[in-house]
Amino acid sequence: MLTPRSTLARRVIVALDASPSRIPVLIGGCGSGRTTLLQQLRDRAGRAPTHSIDVERIATTPERFLAAVAATAPVPFGDASATRGARAAFDATLDFFTRARTSSGEPVTFLLDEFLELRTFESFPGLRRVLHDFIDCISLSGNRFVLTSRYSVRALRILRDRSARFEVIHMPGLTVEDTLDIIGFSPVPADSQDAEYTARSVQALADGRPAYVRALSDELAAMRDHGGGDAVSALASLMALDGRLSRLCSFCYELRLHRARGYGALKAILEILGEEEGLTLTEISHRLQRTPGSTKDYLSWLEDVDLVTSRQKRYSFTDPLLRVWVRLHCRVTPPGEDDLAREVHRYALPRLPAQEPALAMAAAGAAAADEDKKAWGIIEID
Repeated sequence: MLTPRSTLARRVIVALDASPSRIPVLIGGCGSGRTTLLQQLRDRAGRAPTHSIDVERIATTPERFLAAVAATAPVPFGDASATRGARAAFDATLDFFTRARTSSGEPVTFLLDEFLELRTFESFPGLRRVLHDFIDCISLSGNRFVLTSRYSVRALRILRDRSARFEVIHMPGLTVEDTLDIIGFSPVPADSQDAEYTARSVQALADGRPAYVRALSDELAAMRDHGGGDAVSALASLMALDGRLSRLCSFCYELRLHRARGYGALKAILEILGEEEGLTLTEISHRLQRTPGSTKDYLSWLEDVDLVTSRQKRYSFTDPLLRVWVRLHCRVTPPGEDDLAREVHRYALPRLPAQEPALAMAAAGAAAADEDKKAWGIIEID
């Protein structure tokens, strides 16, 4: 999903190797590369005892979560089936996180993807402070942990005033150099400028998100196999009804809304911000036809799942490409080709990098040559 970002991986490893070890918490939106980095860390661990746990997939009941953790543990666990009750099962899981050791007494490294999904257990009796209990437990453990979450606001809130062992790391966007590596150009002196311009265009249109960069890169590769294309055309194709980016945006949109409250009203606010960004609370409440008080609650719930961001009391989408998807697909009928072209160009034009003078002259020369060919062809036909 992304090129190996050795600096970021090294920062995590340095945190784990510190004495006492720190607990890196990787946070970033959909497609930012959190899970991929965890996989890279697991692969680099070699024979060291490492337990990788996708919390989002197995957080059902505390008892079943305990059984799943025990079944895949790289060190002795004991009889998980003997535990009865939600509270007892969760306590047994925390005890394992705290005390797990190899037969030679070495600590274990736990990689917990989407750790905030543990709050699923808060609907069970006696488990009203699951996340606080978990955070307090691992902060005192001699084992090593790496946590991830796609919910930045919630993660920062739960870690506020907690142990200094936690080191929050915001997933950085891909650089132009990373993007060029993913695109896979092998530039020679004749086309190196064109390759760099394409990489800068893709990086800008994708907002630096690895999943978006990969999708645009794959689409450009497919276009090259059929005569070539540009980044804007690739984006338009990917944002169509069955396009890869359209599906990814749809997933992120629904996932975050279902983790928030006020589903219908929140969708309405996103449609309002899809029409015009940078609105104030008062402007949004007027368009929503709700009181400023209730509108403020709705906006806070959207911020809580990182769908919108407030800057100087004006609200906008956190993910700019998701706004394009809302404009295209949150409507009565699916978008047509003209709709796709209009919205994608509206999004792309302010973001595309300025062409280098030499590249612009080459493009102008190619256009002039095309015009000469057309004029010559007309004369021949006559």
